[in-house]
Amino acid sequence: MIPSSQWPTPHSDPDSLRVDPARVRAREASRSRSLGRTLAALGIVVVLCAFALLIVGSRPSTTPARAPGSVAAAPVQVAAGTDAAPAASVPAGTAAGAPIQAPSADAAGRSLPGFAGIAQAVLPSVVTVTSTEVLRASPRGSPFGGGSPFDFFFGPRGAPQDRKQVAGGSGFLITPDGEILTNNHVVAGAQKVEIKLHDRRVFTAKILGTDPVTDVALIKIDSGAALPTVPLGDSDALHVGDWVMAVGNPLMFEGTVTVGVISGIARRGLSDNADAASFENFLQTDAAINPGNSGGPLIDAAGRVVGINSAMIQPAQNIGFAVAINTAKAIIPQLKTNGKVVRGMLGVQITEISEDIMKAFGLPSMDGAFVESVSPDGPAAKAGVQNGDTIVGVDGRPVKQPKDAIDYVSAGPPGKAVSLTVLRGGKTLHLTATLGERRVESAGEEEEGPASSEGPPSPSRQRLGVQVAALSPDVRQQLSLPPAVAGVVVARVAPDSPLGDQGVAPGDIITEVNGAPVRSRAEFESEVAKVKKGDYIRLYVRRFDPQEISRFVVVRAE
Repeated sequence: MIPSSQWPTPHSDPDSLRVDPARVRAREASRSRSLGRTLAALGIVVVLCAFALLIVGSRPSTTPARAPGSVAAAPVQVAAGTDAAPAASVPAGTAAGAPIQAPSADAAGRSLPGFAGIAQAVLPSVVTVTSTEVLRASPRGSPFGGGSPFDFFFGPRGAPQDRKQVAGGSGFLITPDGEILTNNHVVAGAQKVEIKLHDRRVFTAKILGTDPVTDVALIKIDSGAALPTVPLGDSDALHVGDWVMAVGNPLMFEGTVTVGVISGIARRGLSDNADAASFENFLQTDAAINPGNSGGPLIDAAGRVVGINSAMIQPAQNIGFAVAINTAKAIIPQLKTNGKVVRGMLGVQITEISEDIMKAFGLPSMDGAFVESVSPDGPAAKAGVQNGDTIVGVDGRPVKQPKDAIDYVSAGPPGKAVSLTVLRGGKTLHLTATLGERRVESAGEEEEGPASSEGPPSPSRQRLGVQVAALSPDVRQQLSLPPAVAGVVVARVAPDSPLGDQGVAPGDIITEVNGAPVRSRAEFESEVAKVKKGDYIRLYVRRFDPQEISRFVVVRAE
């Protein structure tokens, strides 16, 4: 046995502590080779993965291909309560493979209306309204005296002339047989109203009825076929913030669509007419309304008419107003039957109840219509209504604000008995009043000029709105006509007539009617009389002042 004292200890040999450089270099070289092999393997793996992804991404879909032009399948409806999310809807007509646009949403997550679809559905029923009004000139004596054949035919030079005023607006079809709603101010005073449809056909319209108080008019065309219409909605169901779309022809840009929201409801105070102020019921919107939009529809998100675009505030921006469609719906039957609206009235001046009035008169709330004055001998006075009363009910219907009483009473016919619930001095009274007829001031009819002594109107005057005369030597001299010119001279043209619309003026020479030469007034009248109503008349018209201009004028006989 070796004694423990003689056992060798670690590193007892000094040579065992020396580092062999060759061995160290060998180990490091081995590690480097191993790391290189590892990195190379990782690089190969990455390249293979990328190549695999590229192949998968370029592989065609396994979904069966549709024929070109086919539409995508309808989305599957998921029953309420299931965990599956509903599929996004695909618009009809979307081609296979086309990207599907997700519906946009508001802050609350609700889908916004598809304005493009609404516009496509509504536009065919929106029309362009062109009204022509003739402003009659006041007659006055001629400063040139009489005796000249030129003055005899054309009137004294310098004498006032009738002036034609043309205005444009919009409207919309509400019945397939051609009934159209528009604003009263679009057609007021018009001697002629023309309607241009979405398909560019033009018709002359008849005014069935107008109501200046609400600025509503009902007109009609006869197209001979069913026309597209737009449904009427419920303006009372609107809320501030609801989406709406204004459609019309602003500044004669036909088929213009603007979008906004309902900014306010039951707006009043736009009219200077005290009678009209009582019936104002405007919707306020920030959808752009400009000149020419008047009479066009204000559409809700369901594609229904909720208003008739009517007014704008200048120079403010995005403050437009539309007559609430429920106001129009209430008077359409009377406009169609009577041509006007007959309204019942009580003969009281009423106002809203302020907090001061409520406290001063000891009223339980600010609901009701406060009576400021009572017309002597009016229906309310005869029923016992007094100044300072508060009307809180009519025929059992609660009156929360003056408009409630005005709308109900005015909708009733004159002679109808109504029951009034009135607060007076802390007591509730029940009175009965018989409605009278509300008189609305309106502009009187224009005075007619002196009766014509020329006898029955000629065919040319009736059908073309023109009077002609023979080319006498004096007229030839006045107009400096060449000797070879033959025909009749235009003496007068009605500004709102077919020829007036085409720019024919006194002093023009008509040489042909439908290809037949005319050399006298009798020949001209004979050719015009041959044309049936609604058929076209082709006239060859020549003008020699200030330079010679010859042209064909084509009009339809009225």
